[in-house]
Amino acid sequence: MKKKLNDATNHSRRNFLRNTALAATGIYIVPRHVLGKGFIAPSDKLNIAGVGIGGKGESDLWNFYQSGKANIVGLCDVDDRMAKTSRARYPKAAYYKDYREMLDKMHNSIDAVSVSTPDHMHAVIAMAAMQLHKHVYVQKPMTHDIYEARTMTKAAHQYKVVTQMGNQGASGDGVRQLREWYNAGIIGEVDTVYCFTDRPVWPQGMGWPAPDPNIPAGLDWKLWQGNAPLKEYVDGLLPFNWRGWWDYGTGALGDMGCHLMEAPFRVLGLGYPTAAECSVATQYIKPWTRSFHPESGPIASHITLTFNVHGRNVKLHWMDGGIQPDRPEELGPNDLFGDGGNAILFVGNKGKMMASTYAENPKLLPLSRNQEVHVPQTIARVPGSANGHYAAWVEACIAGYGSKEQKELSSNFDLAGPLTEIVIMGNLAIRSYNIQEPNPKNPKAFIYPGRNIQLQWDGANMRVTNFDAANAFVKRNYLNGYSL
Repeated sequence: MKKKLNDATNHSRRNFLRNTALAATGIYIVPRHVLGKGFIAPSDKLNIAGVGIGGKGESDLWNFYQSGKANIVGLCDVDDRMAKTSRARYPKAAYYKDYREMLDKMHNSIDAVSVSTPDHMHAVIAMAAMQLHKHVYVQKPMTHDIYEARTMTKAAHQYKVVTQMGNQGASGDGVRQLREWYNAGIIGEVDTVYCFTDRPVWPQGMGWPAPDPNIPAGLDWKLWQGNAPLKEYVDGLLPFNWRGWWDYGTGALGDMGCHLMEAPFRVLGLGYPTAAECSVATQYIKPWTRSFHPESGPIASHITLTFNVHGRNVKLHWMDGGIQPDRPEELGPNDLFGDGGNAILFVGNKGKMMASTYAENPKLLPLSRNQEVHVPQTIARVPGSANGHYAAWVEACIAGYGSKEQKELSSNFDLAGPLTEIVIMGNLAIRSYNIQEPNPKNPKAFIYPGRNIQLQWDGANMRVTNFDAANAFVKRNYLNGYSL
């Protein structure tokens, strides 16, 4: 299987050559109908290689395999400890430490690549695969930087590959129910949305830990750092706490933003924001002395993104670190707001609606409206709902670029790219907040010109127009020989 699995001519030719070669050795292909109804020949399955195969990557590969239409043929991880389960589960798959070596040696036998590494490596790995015309599935957030998201969205069409981001809620029924209510005018026009999360649930807002000379056996620390600045090994960063450091992760927004902002993005048809502003929780190490750790995300933040939607301003509020908006007055005193730790709230001029993580459990407010309002289904559901997110991508890859299945994917890069840009715009605001410059009036002090301002965003050109220093966070400079 090469660029298009549904190319009848290439498929027939391939089968002829394969069967001829096998016949010469005394091996014959048994007709599919003889093997039983529902049998899928291995040659008709999608051959997937995984990069980052522990944790979420482990479950991603398992979900592809469970579709019944995927072979896991290649495995790659810089950490043998994290790779253990996947290697045991797919013993015939070749194993590598460096994705570049895997792609170089296996590109003729791989149809698609799943990327589930730390955020900073998503783009370079996925781009390398796309340049070989391999379909890609990339965990959320799609990229670390805004520029990467824009570039990869274009590359998907340039290389004619099928793409999907790993925010399975995009395939869920919940976001479709919210869209149907909104399209039917049940809550009127929305001008305010709140998304909140209890993340981060890992350490943030602190200085870089002391080095630890004891690099664990099986971990290639230099390879793990990838395109980031090389540092001495520190204990506790792997396998989870890297999320709190800008060199590798994208903080609470990167972890949950795609899951929570996807619903307003889709329901309201949001495009690029026009403005962004933020406030962050401040730690003090002694009276009147703030802790200052710009290399790490804050312990809590409130981001406000402004959008122009059909000539109307829409405000999207993001809150993390346990910060929540005022409880809707339509909720009873003991009613759960979202799922408690995470929620999405739409405020319209005729009513409100809310949902929890992944846009699950959508509810109209007050809750009594859910028994009174009945809107016909107008948006097709994904088979399996959120659990069908993986199988849908496998099916689309088999159908090929340009197919109906590819165009109907819930989070192909045409959707995931702009959504990721919105999410990462919040991080740009946070990082701009910590830009430090010498105080011209006091050489022993500093000023913070990115605070207490509203960043004006030119989405088409990916540029902050009123504070140039903030543009340093649109695009990183890769180190250690990596490129996009």
